[in-house]
Amino acid sequence: MKKNTRLILALDEIDKQRALKIAEELSGIVDAIKINWPLVLHSSPSIITEISKLCDVICDFKVADIPNTVRLIVERAVDLGASGIIVHGFVGHDSVCEAVRSAGESADVFVVTEMSHPGGKEFTAPVAERLAALAVECGASGVIAPATRLDRLKAIRKIVGDLLILAPGVGAQGGSAGDAISMGADYVIVGRSIYESANPKGVAKAICEEIANRLENDRSSVSEKVSR
Repeated sequence: MKKNTRLILALDEIDKQRALKIAEELSGIVDAIKINWPLVLHSSPSIITEISKLCDVICDFKVADIPNTVRLIVERAVDLGASGIIVHGFVGHDSVCEAVRSAGESADVFVVTEMSHPGGKEFTAPVAERLAALAVECGASGVIAPATRLDRLKAIRKIVGDLLILAPGVGAQGGSAGDAISMGADYVIVGRSIYESANPKGVAKAICEEIANRLENDRSSVSEKVSR
């Protein structure tokens, strides 16, 4: 997955034609497009293939099942053109490792450590560090960590090392793109703030600018400390 603007669009728009229009409009701006069950169920699995012709697609299926079922889901998503698949970590080593094995070199596997909504504090937060360590042990490409709780994002970065961190919760859920990047996220995931806007392209560009400015400021701060 490319790492240009650091922005991933969460395209939960359920109207197929509008979803494709937005995907085409933003394909040159975002680094990837994340699709979830709402769009797939309102259209068909072939929407993965259609969008993959425009941009890298991450299937946010939050796969959570026994290893054999995980394999069937991951293999089909890859066959349809997915560049990444999101799986839950709480299913354990055997299922997560099977997801990584099934994806092979064709797609990245991202493991959910802690969800970004308030309910994420109830069950995923208490075990997020263990799930992050599991992602490392299974050879996943990265993890999902909340942009809505920056202290947790920072803590998870310390565990996963160089693994990619994708941070949802920016925009409608209250998270800041710039703050998430500063705390260790490689990418921020933004959905409703973009696709529900009257000007999705303008909103996406503004978020990309915020990220770019924060990266530049962070680099400048590091340079100043080194030169002292």
